[in-house]
Amino acid sequence: MGCQQQKHCIQRCWSWSRRQCCFLIWVCSSTPSPPLCISQLRLQSRSLYFLLLNSTEFSFPSSSSKSVRMVSRFFLCFLPLFSLGYFPNVLIVQAFTGTYGINYGRIADNIPQPESVVTLLRAAKIKNVRIYDADQSVLKAFSGSGLELVVNVPNEYLKNMSVNEDSAMDWIKQNVQPFLPGTHIRGITVGNEVFGGSDQELWEALLGAVKNIYNATNRLHLADLIQISTAHSEAVFANSYPPSSCVFNDNIIQYMKPLLEFFSQIGSPFFINAYPFLAYISDPEHIDINYALFEPNSGIYDQKTNLHYDNMFDAQLDAAYAALEAAGFNKMEVIVSETGWASHGDTNEVGATVRNARTYNYNLRKRLALRKGTPLRPKMVAKAYIFALFNENLKPGPTSERNYGLFKADGSISYDIGFRGLKASSASSSISVKDIWKRGWTAPYSMVLMSCAAVLLLL
Repeated sequence: MGCQQQKHCIQRCWSWSRRQCCFLIWVCSSTPSPPLCISQLRLQSRSLYFLLLNSTEFSFPSSSSKSVRMVSRFFLCFLPLFSLGYFPNVLIVQAFTGTYGINYGRIADNIPQPESVVTLLRAAKIKNVRIYDADQSVLKAFSGSGLELVVNVPNEYLKNMSVNEDSAMDWIKQNVQPFLPGTHIRGITVGNEVFGGSDQELWEALLGAVKNIYNATNRLHLADLIQISTAHSEAVFANSYPPSSCVFNDNIIQYMKPLLEFFSQIGSPFFINAYPFLAYISDPEHIDINYALFEPNSGIYDQKTNLHYDNMFDAQLDAAYAALEAAGFNKMEVIVSETGWASHGDTNEVGATVRNARTYNYNLRKRLALRKGTPLRPKMVAKAYIFALFNENLKPGPTSERNYGLFKADGSISYDIGFRGLKASSASSSISVKDIWKRGWTAPYSMVLMSCAAVLLLL
């Protein structure tokens, strides 16, 4: 029995096995639009796993037994308690909570163990985390933490995965499914900066790999829990100044457009790695460092859009929006998958200092906390993952590559932007109402509360 076959229905399944309580509920709407349902609720060993989609009407069949109706009423009445944190392992489906996240790179031999990283992130109240693989020690350590994790399919898997559906399914079954729901895996990035490289076979493989990963999650009923995307470098753009002139490079557009079409169909965002630091060091004579650091400056004026920009971060975001619009995808959201500033660099890496790194990351944190959009997309709240959590001492390349971390290898802060290191981890990490508002969790909580209020009235 499905939601599309009936207007008012609740089908319940109540079964007990090894402390499992399974609720299978379909709630159907009488509106002409496709019904929106509470599709599945599963309670297992103090861990509540649920997907809540707005439903407008509830009706209990008169034939329902009194005990089942009482259980249903009890459960629905106490949904607000679950959602507000009285029970610690509550899972609300959302790909990005709030506006601030961080990249947890591990190309190092001296950084803390994953369990200590969880302590560090909780103390810093950083909820959104990206990793560049699906390391099982990290996934296990994050279980029960409440942190929202995006894992990555490394580039070397893509060619085989693009032509082999079983390879994609095996990857999901090995690296994602076993860790749910304890580890809150909210996204999968398929490859990293693929179009920024020179391997054309990899460009050709990306879309197939993305589709097979998505299809695997869909067959495992995880597609509504996990968002699929891929992260791009600025190299995908032919130009980005002024922002309105930005378009995709001709050599990758034939691969980019089908990928964007698929992401548009499944509701995925466009991930861009945007670094004002890299733009500045490429042309320090003509770029005002204050413009790159969110400090007071005259800014730039885009004559085509009549928009003024007082910082490069917003300009880079709007350049991505302009390129998407030119390609026919003006409604797609842009999320910054990497941004940061190196605290140390080689002699030719002008501006790579502790002072500038602190200034950029402190001002960026303040800018994201405003929860506002860009000049071109004022209603599209800017979101970003900061690069990076730690300085990674084994990364190849220029010195700056090993010095993006907000934290040092011992877990202490690299510079003060308001976070606490591991030494301050004894501070309470409990969630208050003030935290909920500050961290942008009001939308899902409000949704739950309004839905439950409607249920109580109808009961």
